[in-house]
This record gives sequence, C-alpha cells and structure tokens, in this order.
Amino acid sequence: MHPAAPHPTPAAPNAHAVPASDAASAGGPVHPAAAGQGPAVADRPAPAPGAPARPGAAPTGVQGTSNPAQPAAPAAPSGGVRLDRRASDEGGGGDDYTLQAPDPRVAAEPHAAVCVACRAGRVDDDGYCENCGHAQPRERDHMEQECGPVAAVSDRGLRHHRNEDAFAVGTTTLPDGSPVSVAVVCDGVSSATRPDEASLAASRAANASLLDALPRGTHPQQAMHEAILAASELVNALADEQPAEAREHAPQQNAPACTIVGAVVTAGLLVVGWVGDSRVYWIPVDRSAPPARLTEDDSWAAQMVAAGLMGEAEAYADHRAHAITGWLGADAYELEPHTAAFKPDRPGVVVVCTDGLWNYAESADEMAEAMPADAAARPLHAARVLVGHALDGGGHDNVTVALVPFPAAPRGAGSA
Repeated sequence: MHPAAPHPTPAAPNAHAVPASDAASAGGPVHPAAAGQGPAVADRPAPAPGAPARPGAAPTGVQGTSNPAQPAAPAAPSGGVRLDRRASDEGGGGDDYTLQAPDPRVAAEPHAAVCVACRAGRVDDDGYCENCGHAQPRERDHMEQECGPVAAVSDRGLRHHRNEDAFAVGTTTLPDGSPVSVAVVCDGVSSATRPDEASLAASRAANASLLDALPRGTHPQQAMHEAILAASELVNALADEQPAEAREHAPQQNAPACTIVGAVVTAGLLVVGWVGDSRVYWIPVDRSAPPARLTEDDSWAAQMVAAGLMGEAEAYADHRAHAITGWLGADAYELEPHTAAFKPDRPGVVVVCTDGLWNYAESADEMAEAMPADAAARPLHAARVLVGHALDGGGHDNVTVALVPFPAAPRGAGSA
C-alpha cells in the first residue's frame, strides 16, 4: 500500500476559514518521466554562429501533433505518482557553415513572415527561418492579459522550446450585483502527450464554468469544484482525439495532462481550488500580517512531509520532489478537487502561479518579498516583476502568475 498524501487546508493568518471540502487524491498508476525531446531533425541547415540552435525536435503546437515516443525514466517511488520532470531543451550539434544568400523574392511577397533574427529569410510553416534556421517567437512564448483588476503573465522561460502553461482570467457579478474576480492557472505535465493543449483546454473550461455559475448564484466554493471537474472532462476528451494508429505505435505515452489551480475573489470571500502542485499565496497589502500559502501540493515532497518522513527543506531538495500525485487527465485516478474558503480581515493580493515561479520564491515570505508593494493597484506590472524574478533566477521552467486583488473591485478597475 502506498501512502496517500493528506492535504490539510492551511488557513491564512488573521483570516477566518470557512468549512472547505478537501479530499485527498488516492494512489494511481505510476508514470515515468520523459527523458528527452525526441530525435534530432536532420533536414535543416545548422544555425549561424551565435544564433540559437534549433531544438532537437519540431515543437508541438496547439494544433495537436504529439511528441515521438520517449525513453522511460525510473518509476516513481510510490503509487499514484506522475513525474513532472522537465527534459532539457539544449540544441543539437553540427558544424557551422556559411548561410545561404537571402531569397530576394521574400520582400516581394507582402504576406510572407520575415525572420526576426536575420531579417531576411522567409519563415516556413513550422515556425523556422528558411535562411538561418532560427525558431521564431510563437504566440504562447509570452502572454499578458489584464481584465479589470485582475492581471496575468505567462512566459516560456529560458530552457524550454514551448510554453506548456496557460491561464484564464475574468470578472463578473454575483446575483446581488457585487463584483467577483476569477483566475485559473494550469501547468501541462511534460511527460504526457500534448501538455500545452491540456493546460489551454483546462484553463479555458474552468474559467468559462466559473463565469457561468457565479452570476446564477452558485456558491463560489461549489462553483470552483464544478469548474475543476469541467476542466478535467475537457482534458480527458483530448486523449480520445489521438488517432488509434498513433496510440498503437506509442502505447507507452501518457494521456494529455496538466495541473490546475484557481481563485475566486468576492467582496468578502476568497475561494481557492486545485489539483497538482500549482499554488495560491495570500499577501496582505500593508504587510502588517504575515503572508501565507493557501494550497497544499499534490506531490511526492508534500507526501513525505505530511507523513513525517522528511523535513520540508529536505523533501523539496530531493530529485523526486516534483513528482506529482494529482493531475487532470484520462489516466488520473479518482479525481477529487481540493477547495478551501477564507475570509481575510484586510486587503491583500492573491497570487495564483505555477511551480515555474514558486521554485524561485517557495515560501510565502519569499513570494511577498519578490512582489512589488503596489501590486494591488498595479497587478499587471507586479505580475511582470514576478515573472522577471523567475527568469532572473534561471528560468528553468515555464513561468505563469495571475494576481487578484482582494476584496474584488468593480469591473473597469485596473492598473494605474
């Protein structure tokens, strides 16, 4: 029998907890981590000296192509664990040689995309320059959105060839006309197929579910529970879209999967919900009270700490720390979303983020120190600062953060 990780709901200091449903996920099948990015592409010229190398495999976009089969890593140490270890994105080798002359016809084609690196070559359909081979920026490499008082920023980071994170934010009103803000953040599981599609589908589904349920009078905590289930259904459906032939040739590949975390903020209530190891932090505006982490990871490290087998510092330093024990996906075992509700007694900022950020600001105190003091008034600026903090720290993972001021402000309020 493998130990199930309990998930206590930590209450924010100086906040009154509302009864919350928080069922722990049961164990499930073991999923190996991906060990590489697939075979190198041999039909392209080597990049110019000094230019970034083309990744070893063509990127998988939102259109639904899947990665080639990957060698399995050692199995996780306990049942129900999925390894979310990120593979290296270092480019392949090859001798440099003189580039071809630019195609003079590119300038004559008004709709042809021109390479951002050499400023001369045409960009082909898979997003690479036909002249120098440089990968072009994609829409999801860096995303920002401000929706009233809520803001979010997502970045590919410095080590990965694509962004597998996604977010969705929105505002609406409750039946009594009072404002409510919503933020959902998802992190694709890299050892799964099409993780970028899973995170995008889940974030959009959860956000749409919340914005539909809250104005109809559904309690925010129940609405969060239902939103996570709606996201799970959409991620599960992605597994059915894979052609049978592809499943037959790569049966060891995991179904599309992602983590999810969300927050609903009203005039007097803060509700969070999650599955996986993405987190929510509470930072008081005046910093007169200590900040707090409001979620408990579904991860190997959290499992070890909860069982009393390791201290937190030791567990999170272990190479198995980020093996997750809960996720959204067709191969997830007995999904039961965690939710918790709080009534903070002072204004603050809710930080909703993936591990690409909290790896560089793990404790609540570190997150508060990294966040600008004016985050409640300028959430988009503060979100950019937090993403920059992760990139300055090394940017080893995709980085996504959404900031939601508490209490909820009327729609139309935003960054100064």
